[in-house]
Amino acid sequence: MKARPVAGLLGLTALLGGIGLLALRLGSVPLTTSQVVQALLRQGEELPQTILWELRLPRVLLGMAVGAALGTAGALMQGMLRNPLADPYLLGIAAGAGLAAVIPIVQGVALAWVPLVAWVGSVATALLVYALAWQPGQLSVTRLILAGVAVSAFLGSVTTILLLFADDRVQIALNWLVGSLNARGWEEVQAVALPIVMGLLAAWPWGRTLDILGLGDERAMSLGLSLTKVRLAVGLTATWLTAAAVSVSGLIGFVGLMVPHLVRLLGVQTYRWLIPWAAVMGALVLTTADTLARLGRIELPVGAMTALMGAPFFITLLYRRSGGA
Repeated sequence: MKARPVAGLLGLTALLGGIGLLALRLGSVPLTTSQVVQALLRQGEELPQTILWELRLPRVLLGMAVGAALGTAGALMQGMLRNPLADPYLLGIAAGAGLAAVIPIVQGVALAWVPLVAWVGSVATALLVYALAWQPGQLSVTRLILAGVAVSAFLGSVTTILLLFADDRVQIALNWLVGSLNARGWEEVQAVALPIVMGLLAAWPWGRTLDILGLGDERAMSLGLSLTKVRLAVGLTATWLTAAAVSVSGLIGFVGLMVPHLVRLLGVQTYRWLIPWAAVMGALVLTTADTLARLGRIELPVGAMTALMGAPFFITLLYRRSGGA
């Protein structure tokens, strides 16, 4: 059922608030809604306050921020490349961040440096992919995708070789590569809050431009659109958001790929509205996945949970579009 964009967005935001409250309640030490409210107000017993402020609240806020960044970046990439299978990692961002993070981890460097190194690695890789795809006066989508695939494959193989020669720190590296919000706190929230907010504010105005781009290259150019400038600017915005997200969460897959499709299933088709919807939906999906990931006796990496959620979703979507249902 198609919903009015503003009303639907407000409803989705309210649902996100409800899931956030549920996430604050659930865990190895369950809290009631009353305890959560009192703890937020710095009232009541000391234990719930400690659990909420030191463990759950920063994790939930970080999950919302990372999910919003990945969801928005996915929408930007799919609109910019006019490819429904595009995701934020298509430009080699994941491979660059992964290699940049694994190097200090296996070398025993303080983990506090990993987010910064991963951010630099992801941005540098995206810039390299753009440089390889660049042709005088134009930026080819085909070359951009091929360059991203080639660079990702190369950096991924280097990462694998480093892991093969790593010792007892390989588990730490693997946890980062899978993607996790475990043990993240206010330091990580403060590190990425401003960059992600800046990226979201920069992304939303591109909606109308991406709608025009979706009409085709010739039509877009006849309407005065510079394809090279748009693809460069939109791609760099998506890179900024993705780099900020993965620098603190690791490589959480499927969110950027799945979220735009979820929004389209709700009836939102134009990028003018799809981009803000994708931000809220991304926050909702990742917060839900992280809450589910920590409910069992053994906490799962949230990246594994998003993959478990995303793969069946796409199989179902493929089955429906093929006319099987």
